[in-house]
Amino acid sequence: MDSALFDYHLPSECIAQEPAETRDASRLMVVDRATRTVTHAHFADIGHFLPENPRFFRNNAAVLKARIFGQRPTGGKVECLLLQPAEDAQTWWCLLKPGKKTLNAGSFGLEGEYTAEVLEMGSNGNYKVRFTPVREESVTDLSERLGIMPLPPYIERSDDDPRRASDNERYQTVYADYDKRVAVAAPTAGLHFTPDLIAELEAQGARFHDLTLQVGIGTFHPIQVDQIEEHNIHHEWYEIPSTVFNELKNPAAGPRIAVGTTSVRSIEDAMRRTVSTPESCLTPSGSVQAEADIYIYPPATFAAIDGMITNFHLPKSTLLCLVSGFLTPGSEDGIVWLKELYAEAIARKYRFYSYGDAMLIL
Repeated sequence: MDSALFDYHLPSECIAQEPAETRDASRLMVVDRATRTVTHAHFADIGHFLPENPRFFRNNAAVLKARIFGQRPTGGKVECLLLQPAEDAQTWWCLLKPGKKTLNAGSFGLEGEYTAEVLEMGSNGNYKVRFTPVREESVTDLSERLGIMPLPPYIERSDDDPRRASDNERYQTVYADYDKRVAVAAPTAGLHFTPDLIAELEAQGARFHDLTLQVGIGTFHPIQVDQIEEHNIHHEWYEIPSTVFNELKNPAAGPRIAVGTTSVRSIEDAMRRTVSTPESCLTPSGSVQAEADIYIYPPATFAAIDGMITNFHLPKSTLLCLVSGFLTPGSEDGIVWLKELYAEAIARKYRFYSYGDAMLIL
């Protein structure tokens, strides 16, 4: 399938540089797949469009302040982006800038705070780094003290931008579990929820269920090959508790609405694995733990999702492939339809990407 099918032009002014004044003040495009109708509203009004007794499945991963800074022994500056732990809690796979100079130097650090030994270069341009904090603390605690929130590259911020203080709050969901600071990008569809809105929806009969997917830097990698099938899909570790997985396997309990593509990816990967190789991912307690390598694109079918909340995604992204597949499961018609929906959103001045507006697909 030609990757150009998933390309579109987005005016730069449509890229949201900061969130809406309040989380649920963002706009909401409601897409009814059965009637192929579109309604324009605000996220605070989402309860008016939901089916009876919906069940939301959301990613509770917290974003790690993954950008930390240091110096090589020669004094040269180093920027380090923590990606994921390696063989132990103090050893991480990271992106380094500059990479090869830092590898050749062998180490970097920040006086009075930490030293870091660069052990090897990985196959994807990443580096294995062993950290030794001066204090008795973990690498995640070190980054929480010293690091900067790793905003996507299309959100323009200097390191001393005063908006960074509010980013620390607004680039996290209100239900993020800070014991699970495992993501280097936010599950952005969840950024629109407020505690009051969640309480309002629960009062209407909605239920919320949490899973965890470690959103990685690969979520931003565009498709750079001519055919989408040739794209090397990124892998992300996830965990679905047994109680949540049992809810997913019971369609009669109420419509299953995934909050974000990260939740969809976890759920659909888990459903596939537990059918084909359950011994590879089911724990003795019945939870599912695995590394998602699923690649969803038209004409995909979906095993456990009845609706989806999602933001507006980058051209030629795997997330665009996933959403177009969900619009018309089992068909490629969703590709054209999604581009029509995006064109309407652009014409109506919706805000795109991480800090942008949302779409509810039912």
